[in-house]
Amino acid sequence: MKVSYKKQFLNGIYSENPIFRLVLGICPTLAVTTSAKNGLGMGLAATFVLICSNSIVSILMWIFRQIFTEDTYRKIQKIRIPIFIVIIATFVTITDLVMAAYTPVLWENLGIFIPLIVVNCIILGRAEAFASKNGLIVSFLDGLGMGIGFTWALTLLGAIREFLGAGTIFEFRILGQNYEPVLIMILAPGAFITMGLLLGLFNYWELKKTKRSC
Repeated sequence: MKVSYKKQFLNGIYSENPIFRLVLGICPTLAVTTSAKNGLGMGLAATFVLICSNSIVSILMWIFRQIFTEDTYRKIQKIRIPIFIVIIATFVTITDLVMAAYTPVLWENLGIFIPLIVVNCIILGRAEAFASKNGLIVSFLDGLGMGIGFTWALTLLGAIREFLGAGTIFEFRILGQNYEPVLIMILAPGAFITMGLLLGLFNYWELKKTKRSC
Protein backbone atom coordinates (compact mmCIF):
# COMPACT_ATOMS: atom_id res chain seq x y z
CA MET A 1 0.00 0.00 0.00
CA LYS A 2 1.41 3.38 -1.07
CA VAL A 3 1.88 5.87 1.75
CA SER A 4 1.23 9.58 1.13
CA TYR A 5 4.41 11.54 1.89
CA LYS A 6 2.52 14.70 2.75
CA LYS A 7 0.00 12.93 4.99
CA GLN A 8 2.71 11.03 6.84
CA PHE A 9 4.70 14.23 7.44
CA LEU A 10 1.67 16.19 8.68
CA ASN A 11 0.40 13.38 10.92
CA GLY A 12 3.02 13.97 13.58
CA ILE A 13 2.55 17.72 13.58
CA TYR A 14 -1.12 17.65 14.56
CA SER A 15 -3.41 14.65 14.00
CA GLU A 16 -0.97 12.22 15.65
CA ASN A 17 0.97 14.76 17.69
CA PRO A 18 3.00 12.68 20.17
CA ILE A 19 2.18 14.97 23.12
CA PHE A 20 -1.33 16.33 22.60
CA ARG A 21 -2.87 13.47 20.62
CA LEU A 22 -0.95 10.28 21.49
CA VAL A 23 0.20 11.47 24.96
CA LEU A 24 3.66 9.90 24.65
CA GLY A 25 7.00 11.04 26.03
CA ILE A 26 5.38 12.73 29.01
CA CYS A 27 8.32 12.39 31.44
CA PRO A 28 10.73 14.72 29.59
CA THR A 29 7.81 16.90 28.54
CA LEU A 30 6.85 17.69 32.12
CA ALA A 31 10.40 17.78 33.45
CA VAL A 32 12.26 20.09 31.07
CA THR A 33 9.61 22.60 30.00
CA THR A 34 10.35 25.18 32.69
CA SER A 35 11.16 27.55 29.83
CA ALA A 36 10.54 27.87 26.10
CA LYS A 37 14.29 27.58 25.43
CA ASN A 38 14.52 24.24 27.26
CA GLY A 39 11.46 22.92 25.44
CA LEU A 40 12.85 23.95 22.05
CA GLY A 41 16.27 22.45 22.82
CA MET A 42 14.83 19.15 23.96
CA GLY A 43 12.51 19.01 20.96
CA LEU A 44 15.31 19.64 18.45
CA ALA A 45 17.53 17.02 20.11
CA ALA A 46 14.74 14.44 19.91
CA THR A 47 13.96 15.45 16.31
CA PHE A 48 17.55 14.78 15.23
CA VAL A 49 17.48 11.35 16.87
CA LEU A 50 14.04 10.57 15.38
CA ILE A 51 15.09 11.44 11.83
CA CYS A 52 18.39 9.59 11.98
CA SER A 53 17.12 6.47 13.75
CA ASN A 54 14.04 6.21 11.50
CA SER A 55 16.24 6.48 8.40
CA ILE A 56 18.84 3.94 9.53
CA VAL A 57 16.24 1.45 10.77
CA SER A 58 14.39 1.69 7.46
CA ILE A 59 17.59 1.13 5.43
CA LEU A 60 18.83 -1.67 7.67
CA MET A 61 15.57 -3.62 7.63
CA TRP A 62 15.35 -3.23 3.84
CA ILE A 63 18.88 -4.64 3.50
CA PHE A 64 18.02 -7.55 5.79
CA ARG A 65 14.95 -8.35 3.67
CA GLN A 66 17.04 -8.31 0.50
CA ILE A 67 20.05 -10.39 1.52
CA PHE A 68 18.63 -12.93 3.97
CA THR A 69 16.24 -15.80 3.44
CA GLU A 70 12.76 -15.53 4.88
CA ASP A 71 13.66 -17.94 7.69
CA THR A 72 16.77 -15.96 8.67
CA TYR A 73 14.84 -12.70 8.48
CA ARG A 74 12.26 -14.07 10.92
CA LYS A 75 15.07 -14.89 13.34
CA ILE A 76 16.46 -11.35 13.02
CA GLN A 77 12.99 -9.99 13.79
CA LYS A 78 13.24 -11.59 17.24
CA ILE A 79 16.23 -9.39 18.13
CA ARG A 80 15.08 -6.23 16.31
CA ILE A 81 14.37 -4.24 19.50
CA PRO A 82 17.98 -4.47 20.81
CA ILE A 83 19.17 -3.52 17.30
CA PHE A 84 16.90 -0.47 17.29
CA ILE A 85 18.06 0.57 20.77
CA VAL A 86 21.73 0.40 19.73
CA ILE A 87 20.97 2.60 16.70
CA ILE A 88 19.03 5.10 18.80
CA ALA A 89 21.70 5.13 21.51
CA THR A 90 24.37 5.94 18.90
CA PHE A 91 22.55 9.08 17.77
CA VAL A 92 21.68 10.08 21.33
CA THR A 93 25.38 9.88 22.23
CA ILE A 94 26.24 12.09 19.25
CA THR A 95 23.55 14.58 20.32
CA ASP A 96 24.75 14.58 23.92
CA LEU A 97 28.39 15.21 22.97
CA VAL A 98 27.57 17.94 20.44
CA MET A 99 25.29 19.77 22.89
CA ALA A 100 27.89 19.50 25.66
CA ALA A 101 30.48 21.06 23.32
CA TYR A 102 28.43 23.82 21.66
CA THR A 103 25.47 24.57 23.98
CA PRO A 104 26.82 23.78 27.47
CA VAL A 105 24.23 25.87 29.36
CA LEU A 106 21.30 24.17 27.61
CA TRP A 107 23.04 20.80 28.02
CA GLU A 108 23.29 21.36 31.79
CA ASN A 109 19.66 22.51 31.99
CA LEU A 110 18.35 19.42 30.21
CA GLY A 111 20.67 17.17 32.22
CA ILE A 112 19.85 13.47 32.38
CA PHE A 113 16.92 13.84 30.00
CA ILE A 114 19.24 13.98 26.98
CA PRO A 115 20.66 10.45 27.58
CA LEU A 116 17.15 9.30 28.44
CA ILE A 117 16.07 10.02 24.85
CA VAL A 118 17.30 6.45 24.28
CA VAL A 119 14.25 5.09 26.07
CA ASN A 120 11.79 7.71 24.83
CA CYS A 121 8.76 5.72 23.72
CA ILE A 122 8.13 8.07 20.77
CA ILE A 123 11.47 7.25 19.14
CA LEU A 124 11.47 3.50 19.76
CA GLY A 125 7.77 3.36 18.88
CA ARG A 126 8.26 5.00 15.47
CA ALA A 127 11.23 2.75 14.71
CA GLU A 128 9.23 -0.36 15.56
CA ALA A 129 5.77 0.58 14.28
CA PHE A 130 6.70 2.52 11.15
CA ALA A 131 10.33 2.79 10.01
CA SER A 132 11.03 -0.95 10.15
CA LYS A 133 8.11 -1.58 7.77
CA ASN A 134 8.43 1.33 5.33
CA GLY A 135 10.85 2.91 2.87
CA LEU A 136 13.54 5.49 3.53
CA ILE A 137 11.83 8.65 2.29
CA VAL A 138 8.54 8.13 4.09
CA SER A 139 10.36 7.03 7.26
CA PHE A 140 12.48 10.19 7.10
CA LEU A 141 9.34 12.33 6.71
CA ASP A 142 7.63 10.46 9.54
CA GLY A 143 10.56 11.19 11.85
CA LEU A 144 10.67 14.83 10.76
CA GLY A 145 6.92 15.31 11.26
CA MET A 146 6.90 13.62 14.65
CA GLY A 147 9.95 15.64 15.66
CA ILE A 148 8.38 18.95 14.65
CA GLY A 149 5.17 18.00 16.46
CA PHE A 150 7.13 17.09 19.59
CA THR A 151 9.19 20.28 19.37
CA TRP A 152 6.33 22.73 19.00
CA ALA A 153 4.37 21.01 21.77
CA LEU A 154 7.32 21.28 24.21
CA THR A 155 8.04 24.86 23.16
CA LEU A 156 4.41 25.87 23.67
CA LEU A 157 4.28 24.21 27.08
CA GLY A 158 7.57 25.82 28.09
CA ALA A 159 6.54 29.26 26.80
CA ILE A 160 3.30 29.24 28.81
CA ARG A 161 5.05 28.14 31.99
CA GLU A 162 7.88 30.63 31.54
CA PHE A 163 5.46 33.48 30.74
CA LEU A 164 3.35 32.90 33.84
CA GLY A 165 6.21 31.81 36.09
CA ALA A 166 8.74 34.51 35.19
CA GLY A 167 7.06 37.04 32.91
CA THR A 168 9.43 36.18 30.04
CA ILE A 169 9.46 34.13 26.83
CA PHE A 170 12.82 32.86 25.54
CA GLU A 171 14.29 34.93 28.39
CA PHE A 172 12.95 38.19 26.87
CA ARG A 173 10.89 40.13 29.39
CA ILE A 174 7.28 40.46 28.24
CA LEU A 175 5.63 41.69 31.42
CA GLY A 176 6.87 44.64 33.44
CA GLN A 177 9.16 44.57 36.45
CA ASN A 178 6.14 44.90 38.74
CA TYR A 179 4.72 41.57 37.58
CA GLU A 180 4.40 39.07 40.42
CA PRO A 181 5.48 35.67 39.00
CA VAL A 182 3.23 32.68 39.56
CA LEU A 183 6.10 30.54 40.81
CA ILE A 184 4.09 27.34 40.86
CA MET A 185 4.15 27.40 37.06
CA ILE A 186 7.90 26.70 36.88
CA LEU A 187 7.64 23.97 39.51
CA ALA A 188 6.42 20.40 39.01
CA PRO A 189 2.72 21.13 39.77
CA GLY A 190 2.75 23.84 37.10
CA ALA A 191 3.78 21.28 34.49
CA PHE A 192 0.80 19.07 35.30
CA ILE A 193 -1.61 22.03 35.42
CA THR A 194 -0.46 23.42 32.06
CA MET A 195 -0.40 20.01 30.41
CA GLY A 196 -3.88 19.19 31.67
CA LEU A 197 -5.32 22.49 30.44
CA LEU A 198 -3.73 22.14 27.01
CA LEU A 199 -4.94 18.54 26.64
CA GLY A 200 -8.43 19.66 27.61
CA LEU A 201 -8.28 22.49 25.06
CA PHE A 202 -7.17 20.16 22.27
CA ASN A 203 -9.84 17.61 23.14
CA TYR A 204 -12.50 20.36 23.19
CA TRP A 205 -11.31 21.59 19.79
CA GLU A 206 -11.48 18.07 18.33
CA LEU A 207 -14.97 17.58 19.76
CA LYS A 208 -16.16 20.80 18.14
CA LYS A 209 -14.65 19.74 14.81
CA THR A 210 -16.41 16.37 15.05
CA LYS A 211 -19.77 18.01 15.79
CA ARG A 212 -19.38 20.43 12.86
CA SER A 213 -18.64 17.57 10.48
CA CYS A 214 -21.71 15.54 11.53
